[in-house]
This record gives sequence, structure tokens and C-alpha cells, in this order.
Amino acid sequence: MSYLRFRRFLILGLLIVSASVSFAATATATTSSKISPDLAALPSNQNVPVIIQYHNPPSSLETLLLGLLGGVVGLVLSTINALGVTINVGQLNSIASDPNVTYISLDRTVVAHQAVTITAAEYTTEPINAPEVWQQGYVGTNVGVAVIDSGITPVPDLSINSLSGLLPVGENILSRLLSSLTEPAPGSTGRIVYSQNFVSGQNDALDHYGHGTHVAGLIAGNGADSYGPQYFRTFRGAAPNASIVNLRVLDENGAGTDSEVIAAIQRAIQLQGTYNIRVINLSLGRPIYESYTLDPLCQAVEKAWKAGIVVVVAAGNDGRDLNLNPEGYGTIDSPGNDPYALTVGAMRTMETAPINDDLIASYSSKGPSFIDDVIKPDIVAPGNLVTSLQFSNDPLAVDNPSFYTWYSFYETNGAQTPSANYFPLSGTSMSTAVTSGAVADLLQAAPNLTPDEVKALIMVNGDRSYFPAFSSVTDNGVVYNANYDVFTIGAGYLDIAKTLSAAQVNGGSVPAGTAMSPIAVYDAATDDVTANIDPSALWQQTGPWSASAVYGNNEFIYSGNNTTALWGSTALWGKDDPNGYTALWGKTALWGKGTPEAQTALWGKTGDYSASALFEY
Repeated sequence: MSYLRFRRFLILGLLIVSASVSFAATATATTSSKISPDLAALPSNQNVPVIIQYHNPPSSLETLLLGLLGGVVGLVLSTINALGVTINVGQLNSIASDPNVTYISLDRTVVAHQAVTITAAEYTTEPINAPEVWQQGYVGTNVGVAVIDSGITPVPDLSINSLSGLLPVGENILSRLLSSLTEPAPGSTGRIVYSQNFVSGQNDALDHYGHGTHVAGLIAGNGADSYGPQYFRTFRGAAPNASIVNLRVLDENGAGTDSEVIAAIQRAIQLQGTYNIRVINLSLGRPIYESYTLDPLCQAVEKAWKAGIVVVVAAGNDGRDLNLNPEGYGTIDSPGNDPYALTVGAMRTMETAPINDDLIASYSSKGPSFIDDVIKPDIVAPGNLVTSLQFSNDPLAVDNPSFYTWYSFYETNGAQTPSANYFPLSGTSMSTAVTSGAVADLLQAAPNLTPDEVKALIMVNGDRSYFPAFSSVTDNGVVYNANYDVFTIGAGYLDIAKTLSAAQVNGGSVPAGTAMSPIAVYDAATDDVTANIDPSALWQQTGPWSASAVYGNNEFIYSGNNTTALWGSTALWGKDDPNGYTALWGKTALWGKGTPEAQTALWGKTGDYSASALFEY
């Protein structure tokens, strides 16, 4: 060996020894707290994919040490100062002893999950009053929505076809579209202005599963395949002229990983200026394993939010899980538990356009969130049995022949045979997409709004006027109950027309501050539950921007000192209601110490609700 090579190896060896000694010296009992519980429970000799988050961007020496410990670095997630690494579980304590490491979590799997039989086509845009916004000319033009999903297959409804019937009479529709749309990227199709694949081992961003195209249609479908004299109903998305940025993270089985989702969020932030990306749609999620302050998915969502992008997230489809309590509370999924995100639950429109008979979907996940008790969802929107796009040999449609939209649902003298262009799905995936489209309309009209202002305006203008006090659904002999409280319907039903009107008055006049969702705090000594409002949040105000005004006086009683009582003597679901109050905070409390519920918890079960099963909605 030459002297030069020997010297290089000697210096490298000294650096490694020095770094190892430094890490070992700083290792304490807190090292284990840097490792997620589901990861720590795995056998020490198992190789697993993990996400390592750092305070500061990992140095070349830290990356080198990972390799020396047998780790293989995959994705570099610079947005959250993290690395995606495959490594032996037995090496995690050594890595966690690095003072620059903040948290190590399993790179968790995301798996699709839908099941429903269709009997009628329900409504999406009418209940949220989107047609009123369209008539003002706000159809999402030139607003980019990043759809992080299973990819998108181009279909006519995502083209730049004429939008006749949406804008005022006499408008030169085609001229307006061509002049306002962002210049398409190479290889783009219609209003899908950019596509990229993040699925390992895959080469294209087309939809090989069927979910992403359906979601894209609910956001931005223009109804090209259901518009004309032969149709009595047109299936349009909430923003029928928005631009779509297609970021594929789910494979042909509807499966993906945390790191792929984070990489896609990172890419959306990078492309923000190029395609005017103002909205990210995350119709996906998974169980919560740690505080949102540590969860890498939540941290990525916050980075996008603070970069100026409204992140709209599914609440989850786990409202029928009764493992923790009799009414499905505490089932919000990550990253919908993040206080910044605009988290959406799902409503059933009961086959009518007006909302006065609408009910919460029994599967829609309910708050408060696991571990942090964040009050979620923030808003609800149509998401049950909603019709949107399918394509030739669409896997979801082919594999689920009971998912159908008959031609007779929208075509004059149409046959009762399944449509080749549309089919329905249910879930908070769908209500999230409807909301993302509505946000695109709002941002076309008021482009200077920040994400916090958008969220605040939507929540303050949510409609709570028609909700019943209680509803229930019986399926296979099991009764699923719902109280229409803040943990079920949040601030109320999305009303984009009312929201837009409010935004047009003095720019919305939103007070300074964030729109972080409050935290529910239970006092076992007094049996009081309060909403703890972050000092940076605008909900500390009195009047129309206070938490009691946002969520409704029936759900809240203002008590001052930055807190708002959730369950008071005049509350609809107060301490005397065994279904609402006691089920949530009493003997079967969500996370009461020493209870079977606390030990097995929601994600301790096997099957669909096991710790290894992560959900996409």
C-alpha cells in the first residue's frame, strides 16, 4: 500500500473512531426515546427500512458511519433533514446516540382499502355550493394541485375541453383556457401538467391501481364524458379547470411507503413556482405511532404548509373501529393528526343535492388524535358513493364489479349498464379531493391567501345549521353511532360559496396567527375537557374567530384564558350523555392508564388494524 493511501485510511479511521467515541459519550437512557415503538419491538437481527430525522442536515461523516454500520442509504429527504435507510435493528441505538439525530421511525407501508356496493350516484359539488363559485368564473384556472396518490391515467375529463355551462354566457371559453393555463411540461397530457413516479422499481406515473385517477377527477374533472344534450347530469370535479401535478407514490397494489410520500411532498415544494402549486392532496394515511412533532409524515406536511401550500389530508376510514370505545373516537390517522393540515371527514349526501338530510359516514374517522389529542377533523365534505373517473381496464373497477355508475344515472334514456367512463368510491379520500378542488377555486379568486388564512376561512364558514344531534347505522348486526360533535364533524360542512364571499370582503379580514387545530385536554379531577389553543393560533380571539364561534356554541363554552370548554352544561353532548362523554373520557377512556384499551390500543390488534397495516383512503 502506498504511503498516500495508508495516510488516507489512517485519517479516515481516526475520524470514525473519534465520531464513535463522541456518540457513545452522549448516549443516555434517552436514546431509546428516539426510536419509534413499532421499530423498537422488532427483532434486533432484522434488516428494516427506516427514516432517520436529524436536527441539522446529516453530514458526510454521518452518512459514512451509516454505511460502516451496514446501512444502505436510499432516499435523501432533505425537506425534513432525513434519510431513508435500510439497516439492521441492532444498530439503531448506536445511530440514536448521535446528538444530531432527532428520531428514527419505520419506513411504514401504505395500503389501499375500499369496499362498497353501489345503488345510486350521490353528489359532490352541489352540497358545497361549488356551482355558485363557478358562475363567478372561479374554476381553479392556473392553480396547481399536487395529487400524491397511485398515479393518474389521462382521460377526456382531464383535458382542456370546453367548459360550457360553467362560466357566464358570452365568455370565450377556449380563448380563456388557452391564455390562462400554465405552459404544459414535456410529456404532459391536457391539464396534467407534470408527472413523476416515486414508486421503487417502477418507471411511469400512470395509474396502475385506479385510485389516483378517481381522486383527480373529484378535484379537477371537467365532465367532458358526461356533458351534452344526451346527458341530464355532468360529473365535474370541484375545480374543473385546475392544473394537476401527478406524483405517484402507490403501486399497482395500492401500496407505498412513508419515504416515497415524503419525497413526493418534497418534489411538490420544489415545483411550487413552476406550476403554481398551491394545494397538495393527500388522500392517504396510516396509524399514528408517535407525536406529530416526531412523525416524519407530519413534519413533511408542515414544511409544505410553511412553504405556502395548503395540504388537504384525509381524516381516515376507521370510524367503525370500536376497540378503544363504543363510538369510534380517537381514530384519526397520520398525517391528518397534524394541527396545521386541513383534515377532512366524509359525509353521505343521501342521494340528494341539498345538505339538510346529509349524515356523517359511519366509517369517517373521529378525533381527538391518538397521543396528542388534536381536535380533528377540521371540516367535512361529500365522500360517500361519489362518482368520478375510471379508465380502460381500471384495476379498481375491474376487480370490484359492484362498484358501478349506470348510464341511467346521468344519460337521458340511458341503460342500466355500468358506465365505461365513471364509477364510484367511498371514503375520506373522496371528501379530501372535493375539498382540494374547492380550495383551488378559492385560491384562483384570492391568490394572496396564505394556507392558514385558507384553513381559517373554510372553518369559520363551515355550515352547522342542518346537522342532527345523533345518527346511527346498522351493518351486519353491529350498530355504529355518531354524535355530531367537534370530534366528528369538526367546524362543519364545507361551503365554498360562503367561504369565497367572506374572502372577498377585505381579503377575508383573517386575524394574524396560525390556524393550528386546538388540543383537547381532559382534567380527571374535575371531569372538565377544554380546548387548549396554541399561543400562535388565531382562535384565541373573541367574536367570530374564537374557537366557540368556529365550532359552534352547542359544542363549546368559552371560558377564557386561551381555553374553551368542550363539554358544558348546555353542550349537546355533555357529561350526562353515556354515548358521547363517558365513552370518550370515562372508564373506557381512550388512553386511560392500566385499561385493556390502553394496552392493546387501536393498532395493537391483528388484521386490518394491526400496527403493520397502514391505510390509504
